[in-house]
Amino acid sequence: MDFKPNGSWVVLPDPTITKTDSGIYLDEATITENSKRSNILEVLAIGPQCIFVKEGDTVMVDPRTEAVKAVIDDKAYLIVGEHQLLGKW
Repeated sequence: MDFKPNGSWVVLPDPTITKTDSGIYLDEATITENSKRSNILEVLAIGPQCIFVKEGDTVMVDPRTEAVKAVIDDKAYLIVGEHQLLGKW
């Protein structure tokens, strides 16, 4: 990904995607079954002012977080503030 966020913004994959990269559509049961893990995501890009996380970290996002949804290079992403992350692995 060539996109670099500004400030302390963090780019994450959109966990609400219902179609896989190989073109398989997920049914509602599969999406619901995996929804409990949808707030555990990998950091794909960070802004220059991020001090807590780095690219490649696995983070837990506050499930109440309102994120900016963006399509970059034909893929869906979420952009959240670093302060909305609850922790990392």
